[in-house]
Amino acid sequence: MQAPQHILETALYADDLDAAEQFFGGLLGLEIVTRMGNRHVFFRCGEGMLLVFNPAESVKPPGNPAMPVPVHGTSGDGHMCFGASAKEIEAMEKTLREAGIEIEADFHWPGGGRSIYVRDPAGNSIEFAEPRIWGMGTDTDKET
Repeated sequence: MQAPQHILETALYADDLDAAEQFFGGLLGLEIVTRMGNRHVFFRCGEGMLLVFNPAESVKPPGNPAMPVPVHGTSGDGHMCFGASAKEIEAMEKTLREAGIEIEADFHWPGGGRSIYVRDPAGNSIEFAEPRIWGMGTDTDKET
């Protein structure tokens, strides 16, 4: 068996899907793919998907037997990281600050690369980082 080659989707949990939709869709500009009432809102991010579920709803058994997705959920703050070049991180930092979003941490990794961290409206830790922090990406991602 070959190991998986990429992550198709990442899930976060938020009680207030309207605030999540405004943050990820409005502020960050991710394309909304679908929203199902107060259960979930899904966003496209490049070749991947960001799934934001309301944990109070995703723990309920599916009402449609044709969609047998197991119940799931979590409590507490989650984490996800968007890959971005150095220039994209600078632009995102400006956008976030102008929107009144506090930069919780701004870190230059010892092996190279930068990350900035913010909190989404649900309290999840959202990181924007150069892929080179994990030894990934191209030389164009190594701009300082």
